[in-house]
Amino acid sequence: MNAVFATALAAATLCAPMFASAQVTADPERITRDVKALASDAFEGRAPGTRGEDRTIGYLIARMEEAGLEPGGRNGEWLQKVPLLHTALGKGTMSFGAVSLQQGKEVYVSTLQPDDTARIDKAEMVFVGYGVSAPERNWDDFKGADLKGKVAVFLINDPDFAAVEGDAASGRFGARTMTYYGRWTYKFEEAARRGAIAALIIHDTPGAGYGWNVVSSPGGENYDIVRKPEEITSLRLQGWIEGGAAKALFAGAGLDLGQLRAAARQADFRPVPLAGVSFSAAVPVTHEEIVSHNLLGRITGAKRPEEIVSLGAHWDAYGKGAPDGKGRVYRAGANDDALGVAGLLEIARSLKSGPAPDRSVVFAFWTAEERGLLGSEFYAANPVYPMEKTVANLALDILQTAGPAKDVVLVGKGQNTLEDDMERIAARQGRTVTPESLPERGLFYRADHFSFAKRGVPVLLQMGIAGASDLEQGGRAAGQAWIDHYTSDCYHQACDAWDSSWNLAGAVQDIELVGTMAQELANSSEWPQWKAGSEFKAIRDRSASVRR
Repeated sequence: MNAVFATALAAATLCAPMFASAQVTADPERITRDVKALASDAFEGRAPGTRGEDRTIGYLIARMEEAGLEPGGRNGEWLQKVPLLHTALGKGTMSFGAVSLQQGKEVYVSTLQPDDTARIDKAEMVFVGYGVSAPERNWDDFKGADLKGKVAVFLINDPDFAAVEGDAASGRFGARTMTYYGRWTYKFEEAARRGAIAALIIHDTPGAGYGWNVVSSPGGENYDIVRKPEEITSLRLQGWIEGGAAKALFAGAGLDLGQLRAAARQADFRPVPLAGVSFSAAVPVTHEEIVSHNLLGRITGAKRPEEIVSLGAHWDAYGKGAPDGKGRVYRAGANDDALGVAGLLEIARSLKSGPAPDRSVVFAFWTAEERGLLGSEFYAANPVYPMEKTVANLALDILQTAGPAKDVVLVGKGQNTLEDDMERIAARQGRTVTPESLPERGLFYRADHFSFAKRGVPVLLQMGIAGASDLEQGGRAAGQAWIDHYTSDCYHQACDAWDSSWNLAGAVQDIELVGTMAQELANSSEWPQWKAGSEFKAIRDRSASVRR
């Protein structure tokens, strides 16, 4: 055992008295074994529909069988098939008028249409501000503008992300706490609903929450759930404009992007055509339909087996890409999310080793999270277990590896009563709860639990990049340094690999906390509730009679 593992185990041992009433434990050595295997070159970056998926599925089924779980899918199966459309762009041409564009440099685009060529011929471009249509907030950026056959150009995040006193948007969208209107997924969905032929979001790192390197990391690939022809998006291309290129684009149309950013924070904003500038593209597309898989394991409840406590982590990563500075080609997601997967396996092992819970506990390993939460979305649209009887969904996605912490970071403060459970159980560990430090990054909408939230299921996400942990060694400054390094250098890159410098004591704390929450929910008759003001409360309330 090396010094890092010894330190992690020692930290877990020292915490034992604080876990006196908790039975869920996690073993750093087993976590290490699983992460090192899943992030190894043999798994080829765990991309859906590849040999890497086959090996991942085989590995996880073996681990679930080893833990004593039973298959949690339909008809006694481990797997739920997820039909996916996989597209990849080749080398073609793109331009803003006479200005040629290079994929990954001035723009980054992909497609969700199963055509051989993504072709756009001199389409008009329209700046639509933040692209928000929110009647309940008395806000409409579109003002009836016709986008059919045009290219919608958006700002990222919410209208009040950069608002100052006196702006109409100030405080109307949760201040700097991102709503779903701020997510790129919403903006593409809204552009398609209005018949746009393409949609481009202006990138800026503060608003997006990540750099241009993260935007361009998929390399022109995209995935979607296989859809009927009439349900396919109208967008032939969707993606981003690099910030400097966007400024030049607007200047070429005689517009000042800085002034328009300010104008977009006012309720009277109206869409602005980019006069004299058009977007053209002729890009070859390879496309195929593949079948990927969600994996489901279960511990059947002894008293109320039809009531489900759901836990999830995504098994997929980004597969093979261009070599990095060290020659690594596999973007293997050791932390994102092999570590979460390993944590989920630990919770399963611990729960299975004790008495059968009253409610059933289902462990889900999702596919295609990195492609838009597609595996969990497919499950939520085609649930094996009714959403109305799903007690909660708890998710593990990126855990901090910088050592034990005095606190745990809460994502989505004020959403539901699970945060109260988190605070109570964290106190047993001798820890406090700290709200996420960058709510403007919208992490609540960026992981698989969101597929459940949209259906009204109370959710809780444990994500290490949500805020700087107050580390026992170095405090918040050390916690922030870990986040800065991970998000700047390793997030969605080949750098996200197993490293012997990892200190898993903090990850163990978080895994044991989430596992203990699941254990308590599984042995309770209580149903977590959405809090007043949550956008998901009304959805859950409609099925309240089912849970009485």
